[in-house]
Amino acid sequence: MLDNQTQERMKSMRLLGMVEAYQEQKESSIYADMSFEERMGMLIDREHTRRENNRYNTTLNKAKLKYRSAALEDVDYSPERGVKRNVIEGLRDCVWVENNLNLVITGATGTGKTWLACALAHQACRNGLKPFFQRLPIMLEEFKLSHADGTFHKKLNDLNKFDLLILDDLGISQIDQQGRGDLLEIIDSRSDSKSTIITSQLPVSKWHEYLSSGNPTAADSILDRISNGSIRIEMTGESMRKKKH
Repeated sequence: MLDNQTQERMKSMRLLGMVEAYQEQKESSIYADMSFEERMGMLIDREHTRRENNRYNTTLNKAKLKYRSAALEDVDYSPERGVKRNVIEGLRDCVWVENNLNLVITGATGTGKTWLACALAHQACRNGLKPFFQRLPIMLEEFKLSHADGTFHKKLNDLNKFDLLILDDLGISQIDQQGRGDLLEIIDSRSDSKSTIITSQLPVSKWHEYLSSGNPTAADSILDRISNGSIRIEMTGESMRKKKH
């Protein structure tokens, strides 16, 4: 009876990993010769593992990655791709995110920019950080609508809760004055306090031309905050989709 009450109390306290491990210890003789401290340590380890797995899965779900299973272990380092192993391995510990650095990934369509960004974001999840993925054209459209319903600042604040923001496909579509202004607000609000990854088919040398469109001041401000001093990866080679096909 007392044993049942103990288990029910552990369940009410959401110590489900401990309950599972406790049942295993009761049903197997291999634990009989272990000390109290050893068995208690195993219960706590099981609960810690359960909570860490739950945290990881929740963070990964909220990240909305386009390629959820992308992982750094699967990066293709073929010479023609322009992806250097030492650079990627240097990003694995996510110190660059903790130091609020930005990353720019450029290259032609199909070279794997988005996949690599998702792999880096997945690694951030593993390291206890919170990433979020969004295609930039869609995000700017959502921000445009938010001005009408008064939720702009809330959306901006929500983005800044993430340690790493992935803005995918800069330059894939035309950007208007409102979009430039919103992009500047997004970048400025994260400057020196959070990290951002931007992927683009356009080389960085053409970003100013794309972003200016009659307003070079906004382009200067965006580039000053996101590209200067950022980590850069320029992907080359033929389309991975074509290669895979």
